[in-house]
Amino acid sequence: MNNKKIFSLSILALGVIIFMSFGLKEYDPLHKRKFTINITEVKDGVVGKKSIMDEIEFKNGELFSNFLFDKYQYKWLKYRINKDSIFTDSTDTEVRQLDVEATVTDAKDNTIMINFTNIEWDIEGTIKMTKSDKPKKFYDFAGREKGGKPKKPKKPKKGQPIEGEQKMEEQK
Repeated sequence: MNNKKIFSLSILALGVIIFMSFGLKEYDPLHKRKFTINITEVKDGVVGKKSIMDEIEFKNGELFSNFLFDKYQYKWLKYRINKDSIFTDSTDTEVRQLDVEATVTDAKDNTIMINFTNIEWDIEGTIKMTKSDKPKKFYDFAGREKGGKPKKPKKPKKGQPIEGEQKMEEQK
């Protein structure tokens, strides 16, 4: 009888530990988000005239850029969130800011460094490419999350009640 209790308690404890490990999974605030961006090459401190439309996708701690894949054959790049903060802006709205970095070196000693800041649905940053620690290419990018900023509710027409309120009847 005593062995049955010990066995059942150990099975129960194991089940709780397994359940808790799935429940306490680390949350990635960029997971399954897509951003449409404009990439502009910078040469000698001068921003180029042409910009390239691109899309950055985030999934499971990695980012994918069509531009980086098509031009440089970089697939999914691991990134690290350096800063995750919430602050109140001038309109007394809480805003979440993420400072993110991704650095990858390939077999040919080419290094790509991506640094960007994500504030709610906006993103802007830089892409630096080096070969043997010598600067090769430099890009700036900025964009917005696909789907964009949530729409504000429309103002009611004159004489119509505001959503959630009832029209006051005039007393005679």
